[in-house]
Amino acid sequence: MRQFAKMLTVSAFAALMASSVVAQTPKDTVVMAKQIDDIISLDPAEAFEFSGVEVGANVYDKLIGVDLAKGNALVGELAASWTVSPDNLTYTFKLRPNLKFHSGNALTAADVVYSFQRAVTLNKSPGFILAQFGFTKENVLEKVKATDDGTVVITVSKPFAPTFFLNCLTSGVASIVDSKLVKANEKDGDFGNAWLKLNSAGSGAYKVRAYRPNEQYALEANESWYKGAPKNKRVIVRHVAEPASQRLLLEKGDVDIARNLSKDQLAAVKDKADIQIVQGDKGYILYLGLNTKNPHFAKPEVREAMKWLVDYTAIERNIVEGTYKHHESFLPKGFLGAIDDKPYKFDPAKAKELLTKAGYPNGFTVTMDVRSVNPITDIAQAIQSSWAQAGIKLELIPGDGKQTLTKYRARTHDIYIGQWGPDYLDPHTNAETFAINENNGEDAKSKTLAWRNAWDIPDMTKVTQAAVLESDAAKRAATYGTLQREHQKVSPFVIMFQQVEVSALRKGVSGWAIGPSSDTNFYAPIAKN
Repeated sequence: MRQFAKMLTVSAFAALMASSVVAQTPKDTVVMAKQIDDIISLDPAEAFEFSGVEVGANVYDKLIGVDLAKGNALVGELAASWTVSPDNLTYTFKLRPNLKFHSGNALTAADVVYSFQRAVTLNKSPGFILAQFGFTKENVLEKVKATDDGTVVITVSKPFAPTFFLNCLTSGVASIVDSKLVKANEKDGDFGNAWLKLNSAGSGAYKVRAYRPNEQYALEANESWYKGAPKNKRVIVRHVAEPASQRLLLEKGDVDIARNLSKDQLAAVKDKADIQIVQGDKGYILYLGLNTKNPHFAKPEVREAMKWLVDYTAIERNIVEGTYKHHESFLPKGFLGAIDDKPYKFDPAKAKELLTKAGYPNGFTVTMDVRSVNPITDIAQAIQSSWAQAGIKLELIPGDGKQTLTKYRARTHDIYIGQWGPDYLDPHTNAETFAINENNGEDAKSKTLAWRNAWDIPDMTKVTQAAVLESDAAKRAATYGTLQREHQKVSPFVIMFQQVEVSALRKGVSGWAIGPSSDTNFYAPIAKN
């Protein structure tokens, strides 16, 4: 890979990274202001939060990807072609020739096998996406094989609809890592996990040049990428928590793109001649997770009461207008089987009736873990106010994204407010996490959102699992419709909004398109005039 003539030196890059205010961004560098405090890891086998997944999408390649310009159609990335056996159990992938990692190491079928092995064996948060196909640390090397340097054969446990399996291969956990480089940085059998939390070993459009948690990350272009060199030499993403600060940096020209402007900030810049607005419907669902380990939420009447105590209309109008839309089901608009039913509205009297039935006529006290960024903080405070009308004292526990997510994943919360985004463009991506809990024990292998909230649902789990074996799209969509309506009534999830992601760009910046998920936000096409 070409060195200093085509990139900043380490010292120059460090100077740029250290600068708190950049006086006009370099022509070959895209600088973004974004809330990135949710990053827990850059390891694609572990990253499962929005910002971490977005980094991975720009650093790693997968066997299969999606073409946003063609209606999210499945396309080959590292795989030039693939075939499926008549019984829908065996998939054979032929790799593109002459593929290389950032390190210069050749990318072969052995790297694909290793990548699947480490993701399944580590079994971090996104591990269930692969595990659901019958892969375990004991059998993964039997199920995923390299028959030669350019051929990978994968055998799944059931005759799943092929599009479902292939869609899962577009998720970050299926990213292909440089096995030689990762093994060289392995410690105590961790498959290089500790090293990859802060570094990269991919073949994608960029490689990680520097990452400072809760501050910024810098990516350097891979000019030898098989798709062609990115249109910009480097991307720097700075953690700027406050929308007002993002707006100020954008207006001064210190950043090229502001990613988290609020309703008020967007209104202030939308008519400026030197700023343009780009938006896209996102599959992100904003919801509350009520932990049924808490005896209050173990009662279905209490769970339903919470849904009658959110003033959806007021929050949308006063806090998130233009960035979120009222939505109450776990499948986002645009997905097969999505429904637009909105059975709940703000009704304190109805909520009090349900609370009294549950034995809480005077309410109770409970806590909510809140990521300290807008609009999450403002929404939480609005809910705190409306719940008080039914006697519920809500104590807000602020924290950064990593803190609140870590607590949520350990299911030690009372209530968690946050977002969930699709891992691939198939309805099962949300159905499996909101409506499947195979094992409610602490030792569960599959730790879905239902598991995080200790919701034991064996019957719903069976229905949801069966839906991915249905090859008739109409029947499958009908199943998801019925499932969501039951889920709305009984689940410990208060689903409130679907995101409309909006970015504000400096004039002269082009090529930025917002995809339906974090791993479809691609940096390579961004250009600066």
